[in-house]
Amino acid sequence: MAVVEELIRAEADGSISFGNHTLAEKAKLEDFSHEGDLYKVKTYQTMTKLEKNGMFVYESVPGTSVLSFLEGEDGVSFVVEGQEDAQLTIGLQDDTEYDVRINGEDAGRMCTNLGGKLSLSVELVGAGEVKVDIHK
Repeated sequence: MAVVEELIRAEADGSISFGNHTLAEKAKLEDFSHEGDLYKVKTYQTMTKLEKNGMFVYESVPGTSVLSFLEGEDGVSFVVEGQEDAQLTIGLQDDTEYDVRINGEDAGRMCTNLGGKLSLSVELVGAGEVKVDIHK
């Protein structure tokens, strides 16, 4: 599995990769600058969390490694890896409906709450990695 040893990194395509679900103890990195924004990541076996400019972006329980995380005006896409099935919470626009696709398969339409959070579960055991696309 591909963990992010440096906790967060910029990719050539403009996306970021973050998280290390194999760490036994909490690790964090603050003030990572990418395309004019400051990111903060906290990660270890039981939780991974990402903030951008002090605002919530991503959280998983248990911890995950996230590759090629790319945000756009209409949603996000990324690849997630972990040792266990995970509950993901993604920060998006408030009270908005999104189409969710997991590994290219339609997972239905989901609506964010008034705080803009969308929660979903991904089956990672035996899958290795899962591609998630969430778009309006």
